[in-house]
Amino acid sequence: MFQPSPWRADFPAIAALQRQHQTYLDSAATTQKPQALLDALSHYYGHGAANVHRAQHLPGALATQAFETSRDKVAAWLNAADSRQIVFTHGATSALNLLAYGLEHRFETGDEMAISALEHHANLLPWQQLARRRGLRLVVLPLDEHGRIDLEQALQLIGPRTRVLAVSQLSNVLGTWQPLPALLAHARAQGALTVIDGAQGVVHGRHDVQQLGCDFYVFSSHKLYGPEGVGVLYGRTQALELLRHWQFGGEMVQLADYQSASFRPAPLGFEAGTPPIAGVIGLGATLDYLASLDSHAVEAHEASLHQHLLRGLADRDGVRVLGTPQTALASFVIEGVHNADIAHMLTEQGIAVRAGHHCAMPLLKGLGLEGAIRVSLGLYNDSDDLQRFFDALDQGLELLR
Repeated sequence: MFQPSPWRADFPAIAALQRQHQTYLDSAATTQKPQALLDALSHYYGHGAANVHRAQHLPGALATQAFETSRDKVAAWLNAADSRQIVFTHGATSALNLLAYGLEHRFETGDEMAISALEHHANLLPWQQLARRRGLRLVVLPLDEHGRIDLEQALQLIGPRTRVLAVSQLSNVLGTWQPLPALLAHARAQGALTVIDGAQGVVHGRHDVQQLGCDFYVFSSHKLYGPEGVGVLYGRTQALELLRHWQFGGEMVQLADYQSASFRPAPLGFEAGTPPIAGVIGLGATLDYLASLDSHAVEAHEASLHQHLLRGLADRDGVRVLGTPQTALASFVIEGVHNADIAHMLTEQGIAVRAGHHCAMPLLKGLGLEGAIRVSLGLYNDSDDLQRFFDALDQGLELLR
């Protein structure tokens, strides 16, 4: 049964890719962009680009107003208590590095940080390298058979020496939502700061950071149908006050002479140099577009397509789905077939999926795998996209076997 996407026409690149006989099923890596975003970028560049927060002329004032309006829109999207709790970075990776460097002064040798076994490199390496610099213990929370953090073991491993808990909201490999309420409550009781990598989770549904109760929440614009080069760091006001500045220059300075300087508080104090102005304005336009959609219809569409994907994979001999995916994506391996070989066959037939370790090498190693194929869905995908994928998969398997 054909299941169309009512929003497909809002994404010009999807039609362009279709004319090139390409089917895009890699939205967990980056999403295609809505016309509303393209219009906003064109307007900004076409009507006078200018730097923000540092000029009284009209182009500078308009750019600053649009930039700060986007900050308000992000705060509203996350239900942050104050737009000053929103810091713009150059990506989720940049935001997580900001936290690792900004919190470094709070650690002493022997302190602990907890992450999970499923983390993307972006939420592993900053903490790993901090542990190496400061002589800390990096505690890795194990997973259960479904691909979720094993809550019973995690509650034993997060203790009074834990200073930070940093975990993903939704696994980019396994497609599993993590048990955040219990984890965050326990970490708070131990006096630990909590960091949520929302790069995958923010795309699916609306998430209330006040209800989550985390200290920090980060995400990337480009996975949320927005421009590349823009990240968001939300922090509780008291948590942001704990951060030390880690990059210097530009408008983050309050006062400066040759031998000393003082710096602004968040958010501007952590936005050194010229920020990604057009990208931030574009993200604001994307959030306006997403807010205009029927969220229940989007959720139902994605859930139905996801079930179609899982059923199709289950119907094929030798295909093993990793974990128990709950939304939008599925990673799988095929008995007797290398993931790179099947990825090549799919690519030859115009099917864009991800293959390899998905920037989660330790997770794949822990599963005894060199890599896997990942199919991930966006709100612009329809059932015809999946049928083309399955047809290409069947043809590839027939040749390879």
